[in-house]
Amino acid sequence: MPLLMDYIAEHERAVDLSGGAVRAMDAGDLHTARRLVSELASELGSHWQGEENGLFAVMARDPLWLAHIEPLVQEHRELEQLLAALDLDSPRDRERLRVAAAELREHIAKEEDGLFPASLTGLDGDEWDASMAAWRAAHPGALMAHE
Repeated sequence: MPLLMDYIAEHERAVDLSGGAVRAMDAGDLHTARRLVSELASELGSHWQGEENGLFAVMARDPLWLAHIEPLVQEHRELEQLLAALDLDSPRDRERLRVAAAELREHIAKEEDGLFPASLTGLDGDEWDASMAAWRAAHPGALMAHE
């Protein structure tokens, strides 16, 4: 499914950006770390918009999946708030970034190992169309890489 492949590619970019920010931070290159955090926030912003307004919204119509989706959306908001307020001059915030990068990998596993496979068997054509339309709205002018 092209949509899921694009979401997975976005996940990979997010993991690369968060890992790169941590490595830059550990090397004392806070300028690069800040730039990568900014890129991460941008990447995740469009990713979350597409997910939440599309695939998550469609799947959340089923109460079973809603119970799994609500915590994922909450994790999106928490990371969004952290990235917006992060001060890498602060040792506490540098540790928060390190923890957030690890938690992001766990979050992605919940989506890729749980929701994404379930969507393959649970959604119909109209639901996929709605999910892909939400991705396109979140990525204006972009084409799905795997279409």
